[in-house]
Amino acid sequence: MTHMKRNETRQVRCGDVLIGGGAPVSIQSMTNVDSRDAHALTEQIARLADAGCQIVRISVPDAEAAEVFGRVKRKFAHVPLVADIHFDYRLALEAIRQGADKIRINPGNIGDAARVRAVVQAAKEREIPIRVGVNSGSLEKPILTKYGGVTAAALAESALCNLKLIEDLGYDRLVVSLKSSDVAMNYEAHQLLAAQTDVPVHIGITEAGTPHRGKLKSAIGIGSLLLSGIGDTMRVSLTADPVEEVQFAKEILRSLGLRAASIDLVSCPTCGRTRIDLEALAHAVEARLAPLEEALRAKGHPSIKVAVMGCAVNGPGEAKEADFGVAGGDGKGLLFAHGEIVKTAVPEAALADELLALIQERIFSA
Repeated sequence: MTHMKRNETRQVRCGDVLIGGGAPVSIQSMTNVDSRDAHALTEQIARLADAGCQIVRISVPDAEAAEVFGRVKRKFAHVPLVADIHFDYRLALEAIRQGADKIRINPGNIGDAARVRAVVQAAKEREIPIRVGVNSGSLEKPILTKYGGVTAAALAESALCNLKLIEDLGYDRLVVSLKSSDVAMNYEAHQLLAAQTDVPVHIGITEAGTPHRGKLKSAIGIGSLLLSGIGDTMRVSLTADPVEEVQFAKEILRSLGLRAASIDLVSCPTCGRTRIDLEALAHAVEARLAPLEEALRAKGHPSIKVAVMGCAVNGPGEAKEADFGVAGGDGKGLLFAHGEIVKTAVPEAALADELLALIQERIFSA
């Protein structure tokens, strides 16, 4: 993995997950089912955990949701759960009592100083972190007036003011997030923030959109921050199944060398020389490899590289450089393993299945 220089931040613990202080960048997501539906919530958290989500955030809009939060938390002692609170400080107190591993608040919208103090004291007694969340839609009116609207400087100042509010109450187990749907503004705001605090940072692009647009904005927005050393935990925000957020977050970290991939799949972009349906083949191979990722990790096997190449120009050479690979021909292809051709003239329709069978035989039957 790449040894990327990262900003030095203090470290907090959310359940068993360390955030900041040089700990690996953790992946978060948020449930999108009714928080009062214990069955749906349990099912979705299980799916998120299975997908590799390390911290799960749950909206707590009312007392019933707070009670359900506690029931669900008792089922998922091993999964850190974050209570997302807005407006009513009593919900924060109840979520903490119900076993929240972290709470997410915007101090500016939960009431006066006494209410903020009560929440901070409850978190301090349980020794759980508080995430101070600021986004472009929740800036305080005085700050909006000062800057003439939403700007990077306004976001940074709001975050710093809210952090100071809690730190002045004698509590420093904090995480901060400031998010905008404007990628450039988001980047600038984080640069301003990081220069003035060592609080660990939760990064993401808020309201990024549907998977097509949202993944593009998130890859640029989150990737640029991580490349600049900023980011201790992250969420990809999509209008989609939250499991898809987790899967794409892993891809961002893998692409930057911040998380080891158990399978590195490479494929060529195709050209006029290609004589097989390479796009369909690459998707088929990707789908068949997905279930093997966790199996490889469980086995403790080193990462493998799998190449899906389309023609005879670069295909054989690239495929031979991979641990396993396929190089297409005219309606058929070659299979490679560790630089050696192991099968020739495999029909196009059988290439994905034959490649998967080869990998399973060499790794799991050895």
